[in-house]
Amino acid sequence: MAKELTRGEFFAGLFALGCASGLASRLIQSIHRLGWVDALLGTFEISVIVWASCAAGISLVLQDKSIGIRSSELVLGTAFVLLAVLPIGPLSWLAVTALSLYIIGTAEVSSLRRGAVILLATTVPMLWSRLLFQFFAEAILRIDASLVGWLLGTRRTGDIVEFADGSGVLVILPACSSLANVSLALLCWVTLSQLVSHKKSVYDLLWSLMACFSIVAVNVTRISVMGLSQWHYATFHSSWGDAVANTTILSLMIGFCMLGVRRELSQRI
Repeated sequence: MAKELTRGEFFAGLFALGCASGLASRLIQSIHRLGWVDALLGTFEISVIVWASCAAGISLVLQDKSIGIRSSELVLGTAFVLLAVLPIGPLSWLAVTALSLYIIGTAEVSSLRRGAVILLATTVPMLWSRLLFQFFAEAILRIDASLVGWLLGTRRTGDIVEFADGSGVLVILPACSSLANVSLALLCWVTLSQLVSHKKSVYDLLWSLMACFSIVAVNVTRISVMGLSQWHYATFHSSWGDAVANTTILSLMIGFCMLGVRRELSQRI
């Protein structure tokens, strides 16, 4: 007798398809732009936090062993597949968003709901923060430029800051914005807290804000160092400079989030 499909297996399969489709579009773009080796070394320009969160969310959803998939959920699943199979990454993340919201609003099993919360948070850096940037790019870049100009003590015009030695100007590009890393910090907090079933605390906001502020500080400091002179720009605007900055940001992000859930972590050790 064939084993009946569990709700966890059904929803985990849908989420796996949605995440794979959404990540694939970014993966293909990265390979096309950088080549196989550089794209692989750079995790295909997708943060390890995103890769880990997708895996964590799907694994939690899969833990639901209850039986009984509703007919309305089959219809929802069909619509999900139709969106996910299209070669348009944002549509896959939109489908993941809709399914996550449905599960969060209806699920009775804790692991299913916690997994959906993680996957919903994953769509923020992969879709929603990017859309936000499209509408408010100028204002967001001006914030970074203002902080850099303040640290360097030089004039700023829009997203352009003068070098400290007066040898030129530094343009703050979208790839240099702090917004992307802030959304990753929030994703890291959601993923860790849901994985360990963290009990809400008045200090949660403090730890998540510490993670966000430290990331902004590292990003702005790095850009400011590059803005000291043409030599500093050429030296720190490099692959190793990116590696050092990204490693520092990742370490601070995970470190502050782990401090926030240290009680639950210590109970699991």
